[in-house]
Amino acid sequence: MRCPFCVNEITRVIDSRLAVDGDQVRRRRQCERCGERFTSYEVAELAMPSVVKSDNAREAFSEMKLRGGMLRALEKRPVATENIESSIIHIKKNIRNRATREIASSLLGDIVMDELRKLDAVAYIRFASVYLSFNDLNEFREIINRLEKDP
Repeated sequence: MRCPFCVNEITRVIDSRLAVDGDQVRRRRQCERCGERFTSYEVAELAMPSVVKSDNAREAFSEMKLRGGMLRALEKRPVATENIESSIIHIKKNIRNRATREIASSLLGDIVMDELRKLDAVAYIRFASVYLSFNDLNEFREIINRLEKDP
């Protein structure tokens, strides 16, 4: 692993432990040249299904797009990074456990909404307003009422 500070390729592992849900290995590393320490994460790379958009176009699942959408919804909200990462891992597990080669973008959106609902109600509403394309205040009220009835 390359040092992010001096780009030296020789680093040593100081400590290893399981992270989050046990699906990642967290490693503390130290650069042999500059002595700086940093953390790296090791994850098994598993094939993810393609995402089928509403116009039937297919694209590869992108964890960056998933994370970006969630982070936009969670912007300036009091949610720990560990909880966000745990939710992303949970979403990916949910998708993989379906054992299909393709997943509809609408189903993926529903899965993300469920996870955001568990993390933060405001983020859930933010995401829902874009994902469900709210047209007026009544649609916002519906979502808020649904949240109040079934938290």
